[in-house]
Amino acid sequence: MKNQSIGISIDWFTVFLYFALVIMGWMTIYSASLPLEETSLFDTSQIYGRQMLFIFFSIPLIFVLLFIDAKIFERFSFVFYGLGIALLLGLFAFGTTIKGQTNWYKIGGFGFQPSEFVKTGTALLLAKYLSFSQINLKNTQHQLIGFAIIFLPVFLIMLQPDAGSAMIFLSLIFVLNREGLPSWYLASGFAAIVLFFVALKIEPKYIALVILGIMTIHFFKNRRISRNPILYIVLFLIISGYIFSTNYVYNNILEPHQKDRIDVLLGDNVDVKDEGYNLNQAMIAIGSGGLTGKGYLEGTQTKGGFVPEQHTDYIYTTVGEEWGFVGSVIVIVFFVALFLRILVLAEKQKTKFSRVYGYCVATYLFTHFFVNIAMLIRLFPTIGVPLPFFSYGGSSLWAFTIMLFIFIKLDANKVNEW
Repeated sequence: MKNQSIGISIDWFTVFLYFALVIMGWMTIYSASLPLEETSLFDTSQIYGRQMLFIFFSIPLIFVLLFIDAKIFERFSFVFYGLGIALLLGLFAFGTTIKGQTNWYKIGGFGFQPSEFVKTGTALLLAKYLSFSQINLKNTQHQLIGFAIIFLPVFLIMLQPDAGSAMIFLSLIFVLNREGLPSWYLASGFAAIVLFFVALKIEPKYIALVILGIMTIHFFKNRRISRNPILYIVLFLIISGYIFSTNYVYNNILEPHQKDRIDVLLGDNVDVKDEGYNLNQAMIAIGSGGLTGKGYLEGTQTKGGFVPEQHTDYIYTTVGEEWGFVGSVIVIVFFVALFLRILVLAEKQKTKFSRVYGYCVATYLFTHFFVNIAMLIRLFPTIGVPLPFFSYGGSSLWAFTIMLFIFIKLDANKVNEW
């Protein structure tokens, strides 16, 4: 079995989904960035030409990943992670500031965003740590180490500041939950997010009264289970302090652009000619596509340049306008098929390292996909998260390619993991 051809053991369905999404992504970038004058498909002065170049160089990258020894990824996971952290630290000395964020290295005419690649290093180290037989995520010390692996890059990325990229790393808590982390962590995180937004719309004192009532009912209904009243009081004080601090955080800590994004999400006095312009134009473009779209290269909103950053964060608006509801659903089906395929393969892995890494890849990809789409329909603040394989950028494409094909290699190698 060790001499089995790599071509036979590769999951070709996953490879097909990857290339299908990359091709559809390039077609969408081509439409979103096509100039009025006729130019070559390979014109690197154009956005679509540069993206074609990025795709071209992804091919040898894939071959290297598939033919390298799969054990290297586990054995040197700490090295990959450490290199990523070093690159993040280097940004504070050598990084380029773009739109208030120091998260790029400029090399010639191209940019390099290290946070995209650190995701893979973090996933590898987290998978390595969780694969140790003695690790139990019900143990507080083990939890802290797992959180530290995730929060170190989050801390460095927040200093750039890049809240969108930092949030993607935080999604790895779902992987920890899958591996035994108590569910109350997830529930607490979700509740904190909901309470933050609710406290911006409703007087905190009323929210506190509702929570006090709920906790009081819960305490008296469960007194027979030896409930500690002191614990309830402390918990209520912590929650109340958090609720009453939200307005202070919003008014005194958040940057103006961050407050604008929250206002857009909540619909609070949004000026569609100012902070709400991008999202308003994006929704107009998607809505104008109707059921079947205006046709490829026929989008009037796209051709008129009415949607800013349409080749990056708002790339899905081109899909909605030109391919319509039907085309948009087809793209979603391809993405969902990829997520589910990765999860199915992850469950079939012979080692815990490969399984955990597979879950990390699926979580990263899904979070990017969900947040990017949710931004366009006002379910999530606009935070600059690219759509995998669709949004323009070499860093994004290569990082996702490396991340996915490491897992494809690990999956292909499972026949040798007995």
